Amino acid sequence: MSTRPAVSVVGVTRRFGDVVALDDVSLDIAPGELVGILGPNGAGKSTLLSIVCGQRKPDSGTVRLEGGDPRVAATRRGLGLTPQETGLPPTLKVGEVVDFVGRHYPDPVPVAELLGEFGLADLADRQTGGLSGGQKRRLAVALALAGRPRVILLDEPTTGLDVGGRHALWDAIRRYHAAGGTVLLTSHYLEEVQALAERVVVVDRGRVVADDTMAGILSQVGLRRVTLTSPHDVAALPGVTRAERAGDAHEVFTPDADAYVRALVRSGLEFTGIEVRGATLEEAFGQMVDAQTTEVAS
Repeated sequence: MSTRPAVSVVGVTRRFGDVVALDDVSLDIAPGELVGILGPNGAGKSTLLSIVCGQRKPDSGTVRLEGGDPRVAATRRGLGLTPQETGLPPTLKVGEVVDFVGRHYPDPVPVAELLGEFGLADLADRQTGGLSGGQKRRLAVALALAGRPRVILLDEPTTGLDVGGRHALWDAIRRYHAAGGTVLLTSHYLEEVQALAERVVVVDRGRVVADDTMAGILSQVGLRRVTLTSPHDVAALPGVTRAERAGDAHEVFTPDADAYVRALVRSGLEFTGIEVRGATLEEAFGQMVDAQTTEVAS
C-alpha cells in the first residue's frame, strides 16, 4: 500500500463573502482509512468535501487527491462521491443510470452485481423519478462505487433512510473499506460515525477542533455516565456536571465515577440498579463543540 496520503489538505481556507467556511484546515488521510467528520450545521463539513473532490477551489492552501490536483479530471478517476443531494434523471430507469455512470470508468462493477449489493435489483426497471427518498439515497451511494474507486467521499450518506436501510448501507461501506478502500464521510448521525469510523475529525466554525482515533476522542471527554434508580435527588451530590431524571430513573454525568459512587454510598440515600460506563461519541462531540464556543466567546 502506498505511503502517500490518499487525501492531503494543507492550510485550506475558503470564504463565501464574509463567511469563513474553512479556516486554515490541514488534514491527511492515509490509504485504507475510514474517517468520520463531525460538526454542527454550518461547521464546514460539506465545503471540505467539495474542495477535496475538486468541485470548489480553496481561497488559499493546497489539496491533493492521491498526489494529484482534484480539479483535474484524470485525478478524479479513482474517486467516488455521494453528495448530500443527488440529481437523478427522473425518466431513466435505475439500471440505465448505473450502466451510464459505469461506462465512464475502465473497469466498472457489473450493473446486476452493484444493484444486488445495495438491495436495488428489483428496482432495475423502475424510473428513478418513482423511487422513494430512501431508495434514491441507496442508489446514490451505489453510484459512488460504480467505478471501483480507491477513495470515496460520502456526505450524509444515510439521510432519509430508515434503520434497516441505514444498517444495510453501513454493511456495504464496511465491505468496501475491508477490501482496502479509503472512506471519508460526514454524518449528523453520531451513532453512524461511532459504528463505522476508526478516526474522528471534529470540525466547528471552519476549524478542526479534534482529530483522533475513536477511543481517543471518547477519552478526551473525561465524563462517565452513571445510571441508577432512586426516589431521591442524587444529582445534588458533589462532582456532578450534568444530570437527567425521569421519575426515579437517573442519569448522572461526572468526571470521577468512583468518587461519585463513594459519595452516594456515604449519603445513605436509597438506590438500586447502578451502572457506570464511558461517554458516548455524542457526549464527547457536544462537550468539544461547547468548549470551542466558550473559547471563541472569551
